[in-house]
Amino acid sequence: MDLLVANDLPGQHADSWYRASTPAIPEHPQLTADTSCDVCIIGAGYTGLSTALHLARAGLDVVVLEANKTGWGASGRNGGQVGGGHNLNQWELEKAFGMEAAAELWQISKEATRLVRQLIEDNGIDCDYFPGVVEASCSQREQLEMAKYVQHLQSQYQETDCELLDRKALADLLSSPAYHGGILDHSAGHLHPLKYALGLALAAQNAGVRLFENTRVSDYDDTVRAKGGPKFPVRVNTPQAAVHCQHLVLACNGYLGKLQPDIAATVMPINNYIVATEPLGSDTARELIANNMAVADSRFVVNYFRLSADHRLLFGGGESWGYRFPDDIRSVVEPRMLSVFPQLAGTQLDYAWGGTLAITRSRLPCFRKLGSSVWSASGYSGHGVAMATMSGKLLCHAIRRTGINNDDSQHSRGDATVTAHD
Repeated sequence: MDLLVANDLPGQHADSWYRASTPAIPEHPQLTADTSCDVCIIGAGYTGLSTALHLARAGLDVVVLEANKTGWGASGRNGGQVGGGHNLNQWELEKAFGMEAAAELWQISKEATRLVRQLIEDNGIDCDYFPGVVEASCSQREQLEMAKYVQHLQSQYQETDCELLDRKALADLLSSPAYHGGILDHSAGHLHPLKYALGLALAAQNAGVRLFENTRVSDYDDTVRAKGGPKFPVRVNTPQAAVHCQHLVLACNGYLGKLQPDIAATVMPINNYIVATEPLGSDTARELIANNMAVADSRFVVNYFRLSADHRLLFGGGESWGYRFPDDIRSVVEPRMLSVFPQLAGTQLDYAWGGTLAITRSRLPCFRKLGSSVWSASGYSGHGVAMATMSGKLLCHAIRRTGINNDDSQHSRGDATVTAHD
């Protein structure tokens, strides 16, 4: 099944509250003529846009190809939570990889949330960012485990941003009978995901990135140089034109499909669903969540929710493994919302939408280098806002260390070649 067309209209953002609250969405041209660049990126979501921005600011010439619209996929329709950590907790990472590697992964996750905040501040991205995310416990047993976990983070990782909330402390902030307490991460936050994606795109363009929309890649060939072709080792093909490049980045996440079957077999698409209530008014909204934090609970199929800037409740839940969205998304999500906030019975749901994200078997991001010139990052398993942004910085560093042959490219700006000693 082709997920780029299975549930959505090509070339149009999903009919979400995010789209409705973003009145001015820039248009970008379709690629119609062959071109060349240092790095071609497929996908204008967080991974692709962050990679493009970091590479362009390092002096490289970058082209981004998007099959639909900027921020069209999960990046423009997700829950908006900029969460810390990974899908696996630190105990699980320590058991799997050892203490040293687990500590490095923790630091990467901390850097990821800092990077999001830094990019918003440095580029003046107006995306309604607000700090604070709670992981809420659904049982007393889970609450006791959370207490031990916070102590572990403090003793082993010198963590100071995570605050344990008992049942009363959480009840003072969250008007719901569903939870026994939780962990409030003050370094995490939440934002308007589509505005954030568009802000990254504008920053990338200002740095010199060429962005093409409605330009679907049919396939690519990374053996061009070996076949005696141009000096650019990769040819990226679209129905209208081709891009010749030195490096190719696959930033397609759950929409990778047949473009790279080996990775697609590891990075599995799943769908999630979100509703937006009618505006509740500031008083009622703050009665639900007093400090405007975002919340994700400890269920295996997680419920996650937060307030919008116009005082709606945005509530997500009911993830599914099937490729098709349900016919009635409201009926899937509303019972979950009412189990958390029964006082919202009878509240109108103005918007309901779905989106495709990706998880991996390991529940950790999948970073791959294919041959000498093709890179891929995907499978953020529920932590995509922060980790996809961070992947752009990591991919930029890796590509620059590999090096750009300035003799092969007419477009490199400045000295973009980085040696192994940098």
